[in-house]
Amino acid sequence: MDVLLDDDEALLREAIRHFFEAECTPARVRDAEDGGTDCDAALWSQLAELGWLGLALPALHGGAEAPLPQLGLLFEEAGRALAPVPLHPHTVASVILACHGNDEQRARHLDEAIAGTKRLSWAWSEGRPIVDAAAIQLQAVADGNGWRLNGVKHFVDGFDGADVCLVPVRTTPGDGPSGLSLVLVETDAEGVSAQMHPTLAGDSQASITFDNVYIGGDDVLGVPDAGGAACQAMFDLAVILNCAMIVGASRRAVERAVDHAKEREAFGKPIGQFQAIQHMCANMITWVDGAELLTREALWILSEAQDARMNIASAKAFTNERCQAALREANQIHGGLAQVREYDQQLWYRRAAAWSMRLGTSLEHRRTISRLLALGASAA
Repeated sequence: MDVLLDDDEALLREAIRHFFEAECTPARVRDAEDGGTDCDAALWSQLAELGWLGLALPALHGGAEAPLPQLGLLFEEAGRALAPVPLHPHTVASVILACHGNDEQRARHLDEAIAGTKRLSWAWSEGRPIVDAAAIQLQAVADGNGWRLNGVKHFVDGFDGADVCLVPVRTTPGDGPSGLSLVLVETDAEGVSAQMHPTLAGDSQASITFDNVYIGGDDVLGVPDAGGAACQAMFDLAVILNCAMIVGASRRAVERAVDHAKEREAFGKPIGQFQAIQHMCANMITWVDGAELLTREALWILSEAQDARMNIASAKAFTNERCQAALREANQIHGGLAQVREYDQQLWYRRAAAWSMRLGTSLEHRRTISRLLALGASAA
């Protein structure tokens, strides 16, 4: 395994970065935030026209079938640019639908998802702040050929404006992965209601209530009661793409801080010539490099259809902590400027901080690592 970029990956990253630098300026990010929208419609259409909404999706539906490491590059650059589009929830739901849906379900949704004319989202969290299957307790009760859903999902990204949401539900009571199903829910279905909550990132997340919502049997991915693997795959993909976004945003914030240290003068010379500032810059770059390598490693292992849960949990635990530390150091180098709303640095800090709070704390992911290590030891 080589997590360094090959020629094709370097060219792809260059093309994506060139696009975002030209089209997604901080002013555009601010306009979306001030306008209260999670989706810059024009930018979304541009991403669709370039084929990036279908980068890792099947060619049969208009996708490019790129491997997951290349998809990770798109998310690094989207994070770097703070792109005000629901790329994360849409892509996670689309990839899982492509991998675990049937032909009819893919035909019904993927063509429009790749074209950008239909937006997808996904849900996970409920009442307990945990990241394993025990978190899923939303009940689905059989009703003829379909199911009735009752319960609540919290912290749902990209729900405002989405057409379809992938929802993990429990079709058999319990706490483990058995008895889970993954279902497609139309966001305007009778009984679905959402309350939007603004976030530190300037976007919003939804709390969704399912009040006796009916879904047909053809909206279940795979076989009922056997959706544990699909649910886990959805969560794993969401976590590692979240890491890629944090890495991209943190990298850009650190670069801005290093540039500022070269230009800002104190006592007659650039502050970057002071050893304390040099140590801060070295630490920031080392931390972000580490997060990037762990993220790319996990994406590669996932793309090889191997068990990447340990690697994903490690990447998320490290990224949550070390990228936040790097962002704090970057802010400190900027001094009070970093806290001024009119200055751009705070844009990267707020978004990366908010993304780090999503999809599990470092403590939760360390628990996952501990559990997997214990299972490995007992098996040996």
